Amino acid sequence: MTYFYKTMKSPVGKLKLVATDKGLSAILWENDDPKRVRLGALEENKNHPVLVETERQLNDYFAGNLEKFSLKLDFVGTEFQKKVWQALLTIPFGETRSYAQIAKQIGKPKAVRAVGAANGKNPISIIAPCHRVIGSNGKLTGFAGGLEAKAYLLGIEAKDAVSATAKRKAA
Repeated sequence: MTYFYKTMKSPVGKLKLVATDKGLSAILWENDDPKRVRLGALEENKNHPVLVETERQLNDYFAGNLEKFSLKLDFVGTEFQKKVWQALLTIPFGETRSYAQIAKQIGKPKAVRAVGAANGKNPISIIAPCHRVIGSNGKLTGFAGGLEAKAYLLGIEAKDAVSATAKRKAA
């Protein structure tokens, strides 16, 4: 399988977008641990349609103009990891969940640590919103992009959630 990539600048640093012809496979952070997401050889393709559309949607998200991504995703991982990552996709914009809530959602309430490990290996950060998963005590916990980036992403969503609520109340 061929993996194509392009890089983009963002408010949370340089991101490497990776896709196959099936869909988006990864969003890797500037200082990402190379062992966190294991993919095959990468071939640069700045014009790959999945990568171009991913960059467009991410830019809209960072600008506060997009709350829900609509991209084909091509997750690479174990069945358990894929279940966790699919659960991440159900967390609404502007909301958070705990690892325990995700474990319960996938039918494995005692697998909190395994959910945490799978969350940490989420290859499609931001779009599969692992930044929306926090500790049961409400504190920010580990994030591949760093806690500062996690706080930034949650901040984008909190501002938009407040602004959307205000707009609904005014209508």
